[in-house]
Amino acid sequence: MTLYIDGEWSGWSGDTIVQLTDGSVWRQSEYYYEYRYAYRPKAIIFDGKLMVEGMNKPVGVRRL
Repeated sequence: MTLYIDGEWSGWSGDTIVQLTDGSVWRQSEYYYEYRYAYRPKAIIFDGKLMVEGMNKPVGVRRL
C-alpha cells in the first residue's frame, strides 16, 4: 500500500507530527531538522523510521 502525507509537508522540525493518508498519526522521536515544502509527498515506514519523498534521510518516529 502506498502511503502519502495527508496534506502539506514542511519538513522535520524536531517534534513534527505527521498524519498519513491511512489515518495513522506519527510523532518524530529523534531530533533532525530539514525544511522542504511539498504537498502530499510519498511516505514509507520501515524499522521505526519514516522516509518522506524528497528528504535526505529517514527519521525515527513513534505512532500516536
